[in-house]
Amino acid sequence: MVDVCIIGSGAGGSPIAYELANAGFSVVVLEKGQNYTERDFNKDEIAVTRRDMFTPPLSEQKHIINEYNADGSFTRYDGEASGWNFWNGSMVGGSSNLMSGYFHRLKPNDFKLKSVYGEIKGANIVDWAISYEDLEPYYDKVEKVVGVSGKIVKHKHLEPRSSADLPYSELQTNGVTKWFDLTCKELHYTPIPTPRAILSQNALGRNACYYSNFCGSYGCASGAKGSGRAALLQKCKAKIITDAFVYKLQSNDKKVTRAYYYTKRGIRHSVQAKIFVVAAQAIETSRLLLNSKNEHFPNGLANSSGEVGKNLIFSAGGSGSGRFVFEKLTPQQQKELMEVGVFFNRSLQDWYDFEMNAKMQKGGTIDFLFEHQNIISRVMREVYDENGNLLWGDALAKKIKKRITRSRVLTFEVFNDWLPTDKCFVSVDDTVRDKYGVPVGVINLYGHPHDLEVGEYLAQKAVKVLQKLGCEEIDYSISSAPPPNLVAGGCRFGKDAKTSVLDKNCKAHDLANLYVSDASFMPTGGSVPYTWTIYANAFRVADVIKEQLKKEKS
Repeated sequence: MVDVCIIGSGAGGSPIAYELANAGFSVVVLEKGQNYTERDFNKDEIAVTRRDMFTPPLSEQKHIINEYNADGSFTRYDGEASGWNFWNGSMVGGSSNLMSGYFHRLKPNDFKLKSVYGEIKGANIVDWAISYEDLEPYYDKVEKVVGVSGKIVKHKHLEPRSSADLPYSELQTNGVTKWFDLTCKELHYTPIPTPRAILSQNALGRNACYYSNFCGSYGCASGAKGSGRAALLQKCKAKIITDAFVYKLQSNDKKVTRAYYYTKRGIRHSVQAKIFVVAAQAIETSRLLLNSKNEHFPNGLANSSGEVGKNLIFSAGGSGSGRFVFEKLTPQQQKELMEVGVFFNRSLQDWYDFEMNAKMQKGGTIDFLFEHQNIISRVMREVYDENGNLLWGDALAKKIKKRITRSRVLTFEVFNDWLPTDKCFVSVDDTVRDKYGVPVGVINLYGHPHDLEVGEYLAQKAVKVLQKLGCEEIDYSISSAPPPNLVAGGCRFGKDAKTSVLDKNCKAHDLANLYVSDASFMPTGGSVPYTWTIYANAFRVADVIKEQLKKEKS
């Protein structure tokens, strides 16, 4: 029997393994994917964009998706038939290997959404069971241990910090950021250098970024990106068992006793531990608990409240873009625009809250970045002429050459709260099973209309910046389409065991030795990408588990 068994090795699992293994406890990590190192990562656009290099094939492991319609009905999609894929980075370190590394902290008001901004009809908004002050030391720890680069700029929504600045200097940025900063100041906006979980210098036993500009969706070949694998798991002695799909947790009425898993060849194994930590990503964590029902928990493990799988959330918002063209630029500006590899790294948080409809509203974050360096996606923009006709041969080649060499696209991403509702949740389908014979997860999707209103408000602010910069072809989309890489909830924490799955320390109310440390615990998501908060909370939970194990040993 080991001290701790962790299911999942991403941002929610890796800090637990790192802290407890380095404290001398025996730790086993069960990871359904393979282990990769920096030598295995390359910039193969076809493998990443046209094939499922880092995710299981939908023919073997899929989800069922129910999309809510305006008339109250749901449209059912089979993940394999539709190609709708919610898998993210099945490998050691999970999807943290493939993140862009945009790191923003939650603000103090994110922890008390209901108290500060009030209820919204049709939304299950609650305050968090902890405060920003409880998590701040762990945000600070992530900066130093995982590695966050950037520069803190004072602005009206800057959260309190125990460290004056980030530990690593800003990454190199494109000259266009100078135009952006000046434009924002003319508009009376405050541009913020975007913090990134990417090292700007050799540190922490890892190499600095070499500016390939292939961050999002790609593994990092230098080790600069702060994935759970590179930053934490490669620096501890936790035993990692790969190709281990955990399909059931066995329990009595008080404790989890064993985790069962299949190898990729379908051979069954199990692990016994004193403490179990589930960090399989929000959808799969709920699926595992629901599939682990037994005589003591007939509705799913740790589900006496009936809340497992409920209040699933994503990141609301959307994206937009505009194009800089040479004809509007000086020769020096053209040179700056086409500088390859270096980052844009600018954000706006001027409207993290704002007044709308005579009421203070929770707003969000706008991140600005150049379009992805992936040549396939860039070229696919150009295959039609202005009348929508498909281009061929010389006409297509000339258009591609001009667009790639004499213009560049600046994009923006809007992040605002996806409000939790009764209509967005995870369940399981006993009639549809994966290759192991395990019921698949069902993702029931619904976006609250308020999410769209806030996203639209923020997008209009971003458009104003692009217009002022002189961009052409400005366009954007705000929708309720869920980003599969930004998912949370399903096992919300809280003080009341009747309305939450976990207590404030992310231990299951129903079981003495079961913790959930991925984004499942989040009752609301905030208006930033989740990864920094997942890391920080997992370090916090690790301290709690450490104390529990010390007490048991004494």
